[in-house]
Formats: sequence, C-alpha cells, structure tokens
Amino acid sequence: MITKNEKKQLKAIISQDKTKYQVGKNEINESLLAMLDKALEARELIRVEVLKSAVTPIMELTLDLSSKLHADVVSVVGRVIVLFRRNKDNPKIKLK
Repeated sequence: MITKNEKKQLKAIISQDKTKYQVGKNEINESLLAMLDKALEARELIRVEVLKSAVTPIMELTLDLSSKLHADVVSVVGRVIVLFRRNKDNPKIKLK
C-alpha cells in the first residue's frame, strides 16, 4: 500500500512520461496482462488508457487490473489509470 505522499510523488513522475498502454474492446486478456506485467517489472509505474470501445466500467477494470497484476492504483483520471508495483529485486523509483 502506498501513502498519500508517495502517490503525489508518483503522479509527478508519470506526468513527465508519455508512454501509454491501451485497453480496448478485448479488455483484459492473457496477452494484455503479460504485457502490463513486463512493463511493471521494467518500469514500476505505468499509464493505461481505456479506450471508448471497452464496455466494462473504468473502476471495475481498474480493480481487476490492480488485483491481477498485484499493483497499487495511483490514480484514475477520466479514462486513464496509473498503476505502480515496486520491483523487489531492482527498484528503480525512489520514494521519500
């Protein structure tokens, strides 16, 4: 679980990063989970954009993604979800 102060720091970091992953009409499947898992392992902090073709509500998708990826939800703004999972072997983001 991340604190309010850590969420603030993570939001500042992700605002500088333009990389986005997308969830579309196929929604959550094994290939998407594998791709997001690798991204979290490498980057620790990712932004996922939910396209309008996805029929599942944003908050439901957010909870599904965070539980299946074992990641913390940093923020949900509009159709954009920000997820964080610390790399236990080689942490890249230092939080105060």
